[in-house]
Amino acid sequence: MNIIAILGSLRKASFNRMLLNAAIELAPAEMSIEIADISQFPLYNQDVENTGAPDAVKRLQEQIRSADGVLFVTPEYNYSMSGVLKNAIDWASRPPKENPFNGKPCAMMSASTSVLGGARAQYHLRQSCVFINLIPMNKPEVIVMKAMEKFDADSKLIDEATRKVVATFMQSFKEWIIRIGK
Repeated sequence: MNIIAILGSLRKASFNRMLLNAAIELAPAEMSIEIADISQFPLYNQDVENTGAPDAVKRLQEQIRSADGVLFVTPEYNYSMSGVLKNAIDWASRPPKENPFNGKPCAMMSASTSVLGGARAQYHLRQSCVFINLIPMNKPEVIVMKAMEKFDADSKLIDEATRKVVATFMQSFKEWIIRIGK
C-alpha cells in the first residue's frame, strides 16, 4: 500500500515533521510512505500553469496518481492550514480535469504548541478536500496539542498515549484506503 505524505511545514525541526516521522514508524507493515517535496514550488500562478507546470509540481501530481492514499500533516497558521500546503494543493489539483486527488482516500494529522493542536487547520483542509474530491477519513483524529511536551530532544515521539493514538490512526487509515479503494 503506497502512501504519499504531504507535509505542510518546511522547517527541518517542525513538530509536524516529527509527527510524520512517528506515523511512518508506527504505520502498519503493509504501508510504504513517501514524503513529497513541496519546498521548490513557486506560488501558484495560472499564467505559469498555462505555460506548463513546474517539474516539482508534475512530480507531486504523479506521486498522487500512483498512491493508494494521501496523508496530510500540517501545522496551523492564523486559524488555517499552512500557506505552503495550500499552495501545493492548488498546484497539484490543476488543471481540474486532470486532478490527481479526485476520489483518493486521505487522512490528516497536525501538531501544535497550542491547546487546539491544529484542529482549525484540519477543518480548513477538509474544506479544500470537498472541492478537489478527496475522501477524508473522519475518525480517529490526530490532533497533537502541546507538542513541545510530546517529543524529546532527538525529535522522537515519547508520549505513550499519543504513540497509541498515532498507531491506531495509521491502522484505521489502512482500513479506510481498503474500504474506499483506488
